Amino acid sequence: MLNVSTALGLVLAGLARTRTFRGPRGLIVATGYRWRLPAAGAFTVGNVVIFRADADAALASRLLLGHEERHSTQYAWCLGLPFLLFYFAAAAWSAARYGDPASGNPFERHAGLEAGGYVDRRHRHDRRNRHE
Repeated sequence: MLNVSTALGLVLAGLARTRTFRGPRGLIVATGYRWRLPAAGAFTVGNVVIFRADADAALASRLLLGHEERHSTQYAWCLGLPFLLFYFAAAAWSAARYGDPASGNPFERHAGLEAGGYVDRRHRHDRRNRHE
């Protein structure tokens, strides 16, 4: 709460008219997100995990919830909102290098690519470059 990222997450969840409730391990879960951006099935702002899915589906997807929980820890490591700058810079570098925002993004890699629904394109990219 001290670094305002969770407050921002709550404001966003409220503006998007999501349903919020206490989740596991101090998370706040917001469900029913309908805005177009970001296009992800779930994303995290501070300790608020925002899902497109309903509450039952959000809590049932333990892998994705764990992935998003690791992002909430990353917010804390980065002292809150600076996480967004670091994350988007890493996503841009990954997109330029591997063609997607996750494969080379250390934040997504640490949170678990598969758990977040991502495919690791680094190996395919590296194999292709060795043959050129």
